Amino acid sequence: NPSGVHLLTGVCTVALRRCLCSISNKSHCLYRKLTGNEPLSILPLSSAPEENVGRAHYKLCDRLKLEKKQRRMCRRDPGVAETLMEAISMSALECQYQFRFERWNCTLEGRHRANILKRGFKETAFLYAISSAGLTHAMAKACSAGRMERCTCDEAPDLENRKAWQWGGCGDNLKYSNKFVKDFLGKRSNKDLRARVDMHNTNVGMKVIKAGVETTCKCHGVSGSCTVQTCWRQLLPFHEIGKQLKQRYETSLKVGSSTNEATGEGEISTGRGQHDPIPRTMDLLHIEDSPSFCRPSKYSSGTSARKCYKDKNCDAICCGRGHNTQSREVTRPCQCQVRWCCYVECKQCTQREEVYTCKG
Repeated sequence: NPSGVHLLTGVCTVALRRCLCSISNKSHCLYRKLTGNEPLSILPLSSAPEENVGRAHYKLCDRLKLEKKQRRMCRRDPGVAETLMEAISMSALECQYQFRFERWNCTLEGRHRANILKRGFKETAFLYAISSAGLTHAMAKACSAGRMERCTCDEAPDLENRKAWQWGGCGDNLKYSNKFVKDFLGKRSNKDLRARVDMHNTNVGMKVIKAGVETTCKCHGVSGSCTVQTCWRQLLPFHEIGKQLKQRYETSLKVGSSTNEATGEGEISTGRGQHDPIPRTMDLLHIEDSPSFCRPSKYSSGTSARKCYKDKNCDAICCGRGHNTQSREVTRPCQCQVRWCCYVECKQCTQREEVYTCKG
């Protein structure tokens, strides 16, 4: 039962390392530990001459678990396939970064991921939101970077009539991106509560991207007089989007289903009484409580042997089982000085540090 969101949360998860390596044609794998400073675009563009590329992107589109319409959309523009892969990997990396200190650290191994997506946990809500946000962000950036045939820079018509402003630079094309993502994911059945909640969380991811658009301007004129401003729109860095979605995960609302007396149709309800506000459009929603993730289960591999930080999160991550302490020597550059001209000279310092891991 494939779907557009399952594509982003599912493709290349078990074999993400292998998949990204084979696509990149690099000698090293692109799947790496998260530092928080990863560049937005982690998949390189093809360096092959254009005449040799031909329909090579067809093969990549066929590798992805796409529905018929999605495959057609993927094939009609050579830039879509790479953008989809970039969105998949970017979303997975950001999820793991945001949950690196949590019991559930966004392990996306196939069995665990598939089982979480079948349920209505807070974690499921985050996966749907970060996936749609990743695709929206990657597509808008791909347009402004000139990697797509069917879109270019954002034209931002609402800025054109402002006094002394001229459109310039190359804005991220969120208008095209939103249209593409909605068309790509398609309309899903909203007959049951789970389908409505999944669609709601998918839309939250897209709305957080839209809410984070900033207008950047640069002055032009004699002696910096700013007689003319060149302005363009930019999306927030994806790490900022991930941070905002993580905050919404923390305040996710548990909902149920109710019937609208006027229309007779089912709708989402918090089930807390008549005066309880309807969930806002930017709230993440879930329909059942999450498991503890402490022990191995069909949802995660548990927290045994997980690295933790003493006096910060060891008690929480280790679920009260305690932690082991290991001491090791680490050598790092230190006392660095800049030498004229043009290099940095460092000493090598060795220090002992302690590593804490959860007991089994």
